[in-house]
Amino acid sequence: MNMVTLFFLFFFVYTTLCASVPLRYDKIISFGDSIADTGNFLHSGALTNPVIGKLPYGETFFHHATGRCSNGRLIIDFIAEEYGVPYLPSYLPVDGTLKSKAKHGINFAVAGATALDSKFFYDQGIGKALWSNDSLSTQLGWFKELKSTMCTTKKECDSYFKKSLFVMGEIGGNDYNYAFFVGGTFKDLKRMVPLVVGTIISATSMVIEEGAKDVVVPGNFPIGCWAAYLTMFGTQNKSAYDGDGCLKAHNAFSKYHNAQLKIGLEQLRQKYPQARIMYADYYGAAKALFHTPRHLGLENGGLIACCGGGGPYNFNFTARCGHEGSKACKDPSTYANWDGLHLTETAYSHIATGLLKGTFTSPPI
Repeated sequence: MNMVTLFFLFFFVYTTLCASVPLRYDKIISFGDSIADTGNFLHSGALTNPVIGKLPYGETFFHHATGRCSNGRLIIDFIAEEYGVPYLPSYLPVDGTLKSKAKHGINFAVAGATALDSKFFYDQGIGKALWSNDSLSTQLGWFKELKSTMCTTKKECDSYFKKSLFVMGEIGGNDYNYAFFVGGTFKDLKRMVPLVVGTIISATSMVIEEGAKDVVVPGNFPIGCWAAYLTMFGTQNKSAYDGDGCLKAHNAFSKYHNAQLKIGLEQLRQKYPQARIMYADYYGAAKALFHTPRHLGLENGGLIACCGGGGPYNFNFTARCGHEGSKACKDPSTYANWDGLHLTETAYSHIATGLLKGTFTSPPI
């Protein structure tokens, strides 16, 4: 082998290895709902004494309640760890330290938030079911206000966002939760999907227009595996369940939302070829928790909630986690489900690993 051939072989290997090294980010900017909220709902005043503001929420990692809807860290926390970024501070409360607090990014996600504005739900007669009125448009408004303190010219903003990772959700899940929980039919819910997906696509477009270069847009989870759904919509009809014990129809609905979202994202890629728009397959990454839980060390399986007030899936609305009559399991690391609607730190860790190091983000982060 002559020197020229060796040179080109070395060059090929070197460039291939360089291309496979993940992009490094020094800032993360997050939007969404309780899957990503690190404290905004707690500080919003939406509820006087929210249970997520006290133990057992936060017991495992932080050893106190932080406003996260889990026993510990969330997916967004594991993403921050991967890139050496401090855990994202919540946007609220807004005070004089906000600009310095946002040096490495900020979290606008709010537990209970919807993609669609609250007016939609009030017009449908289900507004009273909302946890929060801080929808995606509200969060985008916060982002625009904060951005004006970070950069003013296009050049400054391009530089600021060059190594920033935007995470657009998960968002939209609550739009469907509220509708399902008040008796909405699959036909009703399918009519919502274009509106919800359109809102997410518009929000993604907006942050790109504002300077975002790398955006992760997560899909919906397999909600048919959630303890709350299994409790509310359980049936004696065995054919309604898949081999993992999850409700087929509700999982099919999540897949439908995700398929429409992926179509919208592909159209965005055509519109913004300069941006890196990544789809995060939360459905696929989470399904292993229910398909092979014991292979992942989840000895108590994926369907039963760790914290709750009893019942076949340890979930009921009269004694939800943190409320009187509920109690938390001794070892949350052996469960996938935390409180019926949210997952444990262990489950979120597995999902984050699948997104960051597996095949569940397209294109890869």
